[in-house]
Amino acid sequence: MTTTTSRPVGPTPSQITTKLPPSSTLVRKREDDNDLESSSLTKHHRVTFDSDVEVRIVEKWEKSAAVIQDAVRRALQSHTTGDDSGYEKVKAIYAPPEEGQEHASHIAIRNHTAALLSNVCMLNKDCADLVHSVLSSDWLGRSDDYVHLFVQFLANLVSAQGLFLADALRVLVENLTTSKTALRAHRTLQFLLQVVPSACRILLSSLTTHFPHHNDSRRAHVVYVHNLLQIAEYAPVLQTDILALITERLVKIDLQVQEDLEDLAEDVEDGVVQHVPQTRLDSATFLDDDQDSDEESDTDEEMDEDVLRTRDITKSVEKMDRILDMLFTYYDQKASATSLDSRRSVVDVLMGQFQTIILPSHRSRHTQFLLFHFIQQSFPHIDAFVATCAQISFDKRRPAMVRQAAAAYLASFVARGVHVSSEIVVEVWDYISTELKRLHRESEAGCRGPDLQRYSTYYSLVQALLYIFCFRWRDLEARSDDDEVDNDLPSIYGEERQWRAGVKDTFQLNIFSKLNPLKVCSPAIVTEFARIAHHLHVIYVYHLLETNKRVRLSQHSGPSGYTRLNRETALTARKDEDHQHLDEYFPFDPYYLPKSKRWIEGDYREWVGIPGLDDQEASESESGEEEAGDGDVEEATGTEKSDE
Repeated sequence: MTTTTSRPVGPTPSQITTKLPPSSTLVRKREDDNDLESSSLTKHHRVTFDSDVEVRIVEKWEKSAAVIQDAVRRALQSHTTGDDSGYEKVKAIYAPPEEGQEHASHIAIRNHTAALLSNVCMLNKDCADLVHSVLSSDWLGRSDDYVHLFVQFLANLVSAQGLFLADALRVLVENLTTSKTALRAHRTLQFLLQVVPSACRILLSSLTTHFPHHNDSRRAHVVYVHNLLQIAEYAPVLQTDILALITERLVKIDLQVQEDLEDLAEDVEDGVVQHVPQTRLDSATFLDDDQDSDEESDTDEEMDEDVLRTRDITKSVEKMDRILDMLFTYYDQKASATSLDSRRSVVDVLMGQFQTIILPSHRSRHTQFLLFHFIQQSFPHIDAFVATCAQISFDKRRPAMVRQAAAAYLASFVARGVHVSSEIVVEVWDYISTELKRLHRESEAGCRGPDLQRYSTYYSLVQALLYIFCFRWRDLEARSDDDEVDNDLPSIYGEERQWRAGVKDTFQLNIFSKLNPLKVCSPAIVTEFARIAHHLHVIYVYHLLETNKRVRLSQHSGPSGYTRLNRETALTARKDEDHQHLDEYFPFDPYYLPKSKRWIEGDYREWVGIPGLDDQEASESESGEEEAGDGDVEEATGTEKSDE
């Protein structure tokens, strides 16, 4: 029997040959392991961060621009169906945060504004509250890139939805008063006016509405006028209207100052305007300073009422002075331009303002000096202004008040204008004399006596002649080459004084007529004329003045005349005839505003005394004072002796 021994499947241990890798392979593996260890150590080194990189925690409600754009679109669509949940969230982005809430981030606001820009066509009148929230946000104070985006949004909004144009312009106008946002507001306005030219009319309405009240501070007026003049530069279509707006508001301040001055005591009134402090501040000072220098102090309640009124008037005068100085500067730049059209436009604008704003407003005191200065820069302008005043004063279709004012402007300009030539004086004299002759011929037959209400134009022209004569009598003397002269009269120097033909005849015809103009004209003007005319041997009227003292104007008032007898009171009885005298208002009386008066230097004719008359009176006055002083000394000495 043969025994079989079993073997395991596979090679026997003696048959297995172990194959080791070459030594070089083992070495490379060890080098790889070292590289891994070195790489691992390097990865665990400390990481440093750049300090200039902004590290911000992303809020949970911040989303990408694409997501926000889609959400805004869906919110606007849902709003039309009555679902306002998303719509209110969009509004909340621009609304001021309530107490305890956080502001929306700059990125969130920017993404929402970009989304609204993409969906601007959906912002109809039903979205007015959202649009108002967006417009009222503080977008002008943000970064340049956001302002650029917002301006694009505004331009698309007002182009696609014109109903929001007025609101957009209103927001921009309101931001003109802040120096930090004014420049951006101007740039935006200029861009919108280019995109929507029809916005000019709406802008003018907004500018008029936001003009400071005449009681507002000096700084508010200076800053606003400065911005208006800037708009006039980049919106030339509005230039005339903007300048008229400034002049209209300036006249209101001017008139208010005159009314307030009339309520003050005479000694206080004389000093208020002449003693306004002349500071060296200019408009740039106000634009850079957000603090209002006109704020009332805590001691106002302790001040006397008259002191407070005087202080308020002084502030108004300073306000008017600065605005006028700004306007003088603005017009001077235009008048100094090389372009003839630019120089003409200055006078055209001022002449238009004169006829529509200044002339109809009675008793304006300083505003008209803009016209006074620039009109005298050329002879044609002087001639045009004189002709305009004469035409208005002779026009029966004009209201009596306007005709009287035109006559006052004519006389005052001719009397006070340094550059008004003798030829103009003579021409004006002839114009007025001819018109007076016509009015005298029409009125003399039915005249029962002096009556201002019935013959107001006639009296205003007579007073204009008296005023011109007092200032420009030298120009009415006959020249050696004149063919016709009035009869010779001895002058104060013993020489023959000759007058142009018609000068004495005009006075003789009108002064001694039944119309009796010296009873109606301003007593101050009449008194000065009588003094000068008598001294120059032109006409003697003192006996008529004595007779007029016994004439009551009210007894000659016709049915159409206005009389106060039926409603006379104890207070008005003493001034019964005051309202029946012509006002002694002459618009170019001395100019006292300290800062802006420099502009009329060299244009203004001051009062010059009459040779041999004013010198004599001054000498008599001085001698009288000396005699009075000696008498006082003697009286005092005598008293002392008697006491002894």
